Amino acid sequence: MSCGRKIALILGSIFLVFVLVVVIGIAILFSMFRHTEPAIRDHSVLTLKIEGELPDYVPDNLQNRLFGGDKLSLTSLIEQLRKAKVDKRISGVLLDIKLLAAGWGKAEELRDAIADFRTSGKPIYAYIEVGTNKEYYIATAAERVYVMPTGDLFINGLAADVMFFRGSLDKLGVYPDVFQIGKYKNAPDEFTRKNMSDAHREVVNAILDDIFNRFVNTVAETRRKTPDEVRALIDNAPLGAKDAESAGLIDGTKYRDEVENELKKRLGFKEDEELRLTSASTYKEISPESVGLNKGERIAVIYASGEIGGGKSDDGTFGGQSVGSDTLVKAINDARKDSSIKAIVLRVDSPGGTMYASDAIWHAVEEAKQKKPVVVSMGDLGASGGYYISCNANKIIAEPSTYTGSIGVFAGKPVIKGFYDWLGVTNEYVMRGKNAGMFRETEKFTTDERAKLEGIIKSMYYDEFIPRVARGRGRDAEYVDSIGQGRVWTGAQAKEKGLVDEIGGLDHAIEVARALANIPADKGVRRVILPYPRGFFDNLFGSSNDAEASIHLQQQRAAIEALPEDVRRTLQYAEMMDKMKRGEIMAIMPFDLRIK
Repeated sequence: MSCGRKIALILGSIFLVFVLVVVIGIAILFSMFRHTEPAIRDHSVLTLKIEGELPDYVPDNLQNRLFGGDKLSLTSLIEQLRKAKVDKRISGVLLDIKLLAAGWGKAEELRDAIADFRTSGKPIYAYIEVGTNKEYYIATAAERVYVMPTGDLFINGLAADVMFFRGSLDKLGVYPDVFQIGKYKNAPDEFTRKNMSDAHREVVNAILDDIFNRFVNTVAETRRKTPDEVRALIDNAPLGAKDAESAGLIDGTKYRDEVENELKKRLGFKEDEELRLTSASTYKEISPESVGLNKGERIAVIYASGEIGGGKSDDGTFGGQSVGSDTLVKAINDARKDSSIKAIVLRVDSPGGTMYASDAIWHAVEEAKQKKPVVVSMGDLGASGGYYISCNANKIIAEPSTYTGSIGVFAGKPVIKGFYDWLGVTNEYVMRGKNAGMFRETEKFTTDERAKLEGIIKSMYYDEFIPRVARGRGRDAEYVDSIGQGRVWTGAQAKEKGLVDEIGGLDHAIEVARALANIPADKGVRRVILPYPRGFFDNLFGSSNDAEASIHLQQQRAAIEALPEDVRRTLQYAEMMDKMKRGEIMAIMPFDLRIK
């Protein structure tokens, strides 16, 4: 080795050691100080910012704090409200509501948490600069709603957006050769069609009607109007702040400091006193135990957030979250074997994914149910594979606007011969076995190959999915098939059909689990989050294969997150096509429905 290379190697090693020392030092400091709770002054007002995607749960560990931007989660927000409700040092809450990318199910869960806080008698005010339907919907749960004087309310009604890629695929010379079970299992339609089928449109309209009517009725009730008056205001939107105030949709037009002054008066502060504000990032360090919460019998809360696949879950530090069957099965098995855990709450926020991974999780739930109660709590989504892993729980709890059901499956492959011809690429297959080329990407399925695939899919639907839902929900298979067929229901509709037991959020699901586990109502409950988050050093010094896979995944996530939203959605569908090409049977929601 040359002298120059030796010097470079030594300098590189020194730099690496330096980086490790710095990182380890930060980790040590973090572990030393993270449990030192900040001092909260009496008569304080908690300020909570509500914005962004609001994933169900984000682990509170070092890597997330360093690299995840201290992401907001729905669980964290609701926990702050639960603590503030009983914390005598907190006299009120100010909600700063920004644009929200979460779904309607989470919006309803937030409204429930705000309503629960109000039972304390403490004031909770909402402040909006500019808001759409969802932001205003959440704000109406607060005691008073304010919009900045130059702000606007874009409560224009609901619009559903569904993308179709058939035109693009035709231009690229790609043909989607797909087979699906269920009249409403429209997921392949986004590849095979350029517009909605009648069945697709029927479901979208039914979902829109259900959510829109609930939106109108909720606004009417909270703002003391008739539903017809609210519909007329929606038809006249967007509304400037002054018009919204005149119409009685808000309590005033004020800037943020003026809202704080309003709270000062309400809480009895002197004019020359400053309002004592406590930020969410500070209050997050206050443990629930310190205010008398999260004590008592242990109930495991296991999060299944994102698309379902094999392998390990992704907690979303560097992008979107995903459910890995290996991770989730281990967490459920750990909770089953732990005698100190009295019940399991599986929190599902998933559109589904591959059938094989979903089935592995279903089996783990079935085994766990033999030893202790299992309750499912659904967030925005509990559809297709997300419903499959839920159907055998003792109870299923969902919000009224949760997308659920979608009992159906599909499979297929993209045929890209036209694309290869356009590029001038040729290929040949040399095979042994009649169906060895079943998933070759340059040829459509032969008659025999398609018959084989259809047989597998029909078996999955009629011999696995339908019977398991029927047994889990106490219904006969014919009835489940009639409400299945791939159809997506809202939580309210699903409750009428028997697919959901009760309406509510995670807190309600924990209370249901407590009752099923025969834990007395006057005895506390301690929530145990599983799987336990991997520590910083586990991630840093894990196996080389894990480290390489993690780095590769982080690079992919970072690149994808930098792209425009519609491009990201297109890439997600491309990934699904890639899985289908490998022969994976998909149990996933039949459309990516955005309702704004």
